[in-house]
Amino acid sequence: MYGYGMYGADYYSSYLIFVLPALLFAGYAQMKISSTFSKYLKVNSNTGLTGQQAARMILDRNGLYDVQIEPVAGNLTDHYDPRTRILRLSRNVYGGSSIAAMSVAAHEVGHAIQHSDGYFPLMLRNNIAPIANIGARMVWLFIILGFIISPIFINIGIALFLGVVLFQVVTLPVEFNASSRALVQLENGMMPVENLRPAKQVLNAAALTYVAATLTAVGELLRILFMTRRRD
Repeated sequence: MYGYGMYGADYYSSYLIFVLPALLFAGYAQMKISSTFSKYLKVNSNTGLTGQQAARMILDRNGLYDVQIEPVAGNLTDHYDPRTRILRLSRNVYGGSSIAAMSVAAHEVGHAIQHSDGYFPLMLRNNIAPIANIGARMVWLFIILGFIISPIFINIGIALFLGVVLFQVVTLPVEFNASSRALVQLENGMMPVENLRPAKQVLNAAALTYVAATLTAVGELLRILFMTRRRD
């Protein structure tokens, strides 16, 4: 097993090589979604509907009468909970009538429709989530134990973190598909034609954040493999 000095050198060099580029892209993605959302949060959708009303309309016309809609605190905290079948919309989206509000509400309804349809990638992601949560929290503990006690802990850590990577990879088709479903609903007489392009910009900007999360997870995995390549 190599010494602490070599471990420290690998720790920082692997961070610069594998993780930092992904984090820089993640920073860009976050700025992109924040700026795009803020821009179109100020532009009225000209539909006469709030995000909550639009979400209710889409849910009802897809037969999802039992899905409830609730406001949730925060900004860009919108999500669909498949366990309780509750759609939670941030207050800017719930009560707003902007292009951004309509776009985000329709996207989250897309997840509810996926759940109703039994969309396989969504089901897979939901099943992977517990393993991914453990892997994200515990991976470095196992890596350190592997260097101190036994390489078997490193193998356990890598196996757990593979769950994190798989979760992020599966998230990509889930999110892109939800956006596609949202656009179909918005194009179906819910939003003026001239507002569809801005709606796509909001959804595309949001998609960048999921791409960034996947690249970051892959970068972390490569970093772990790089650091442990010379273990006993």
